[in-house]
Amino acid sequence: MKAAFIEQQGGPEVLKYGDFPDPVAGPGEVVIDTFAASINGADWKVRVGDYKQTKFPYVLGRDFSGVISTVGAGVQDLRVGDTVFGVCEAGQEGAYAEKIAVKAAIVAKKPSGLSHVEAAALALTGLTAMSAIEDTLKLQRGETILIQGGAGGVASFAIQLAKHIGARVITTTSAANLEYVRRIGADEAIDYNARDFTQVVANCDAVFDTVGGDVAQRSFAVLKPGGRAAFIASGAQAPKPNRDDVTSLRPPVERARRHLERIAELFQAGAIRPPEIKTYRLSEAAEAHRLSESRHFRGKLVFKIR
Repeated sequence: MKAAFIEQQGGPEVLKYGDFPDPVAGPGEVVIDTFAASINGADWKVRVGDYKQTKFPYVLGRDFSGVISTVGAGVQDLRVGDTVFGVCEAGQEGAYAEKIAVKAAIVAKKPSGLSHVEAAALALTGLTAMSAIEDTLKLQRGETILIQGGAGGVASFAIQLAKHIGARVITTTSAANLEYVRRIGADEAIDYNARDFTQVVANCDAVFDTVGGDVAQRSFAVLKPGGRAAFIASGAQAPKPNRDDVTSLRPPVERARRHLERIAELFQAGAIRPPEIKTYRLSEAAEAHRLSESRHFRGKLVFKIR
């Protein structure tokens, strides 16, 4: 099979495209012919060494959509020809390839109305947003939430999910993306280059930060007493609050079929639409990573493999 992989850590130029051994389905696993694979911010962090990857050559990529080509021993609920999407187990990657072997229990059948590219775009972003909004922040109807970095893949899913729940949604983004975030459901959009969100937002019940750095720490200022904030761009631990009357949380992102089925249900109910998507070929992995690392894009980047 063909794959995009690294043989050392470094800049985008270390990404190579070429032949790689076909995966084999072990007990409880399926091999999927990959039609699309998502590009996530974590991918370039693995490439540069932030995750201390030492096994080379190494195929990146965490979420995918495709068709099952092989079923391993013990798999009873999926069969060859099923169209599925999913997210690799934590610590496993390999979606930047024409085939991938994963546990059957962590993939789900893809809705027919969702293309492979769209399904890959929604997989890990959806798991992350649902974990933050529903499970960690436990957002309720009538509450107000500030979502930082609203034009990104996770944040754009989170905006739609928060609106579906019945919350009031405020988000930050660049001027170029103000209309985009309003179109997907934001009640108020703040151009972070023109206005300091801490000066115009207050008394939020919750914050979901996808940006990190100084933005994460300043986010505590907009919470009402008793408010809670969830962070996915500040490392493995949530940042420590600079006040003692709010809660800082780091969402876990569990891989399980039921969560993927929840994404499918939200899509089929019309509550979630796929984000804006820019596609690449696997052979263009270096170019895709340059844009991903810049963080100056809207929606999701996805490899269209077949």
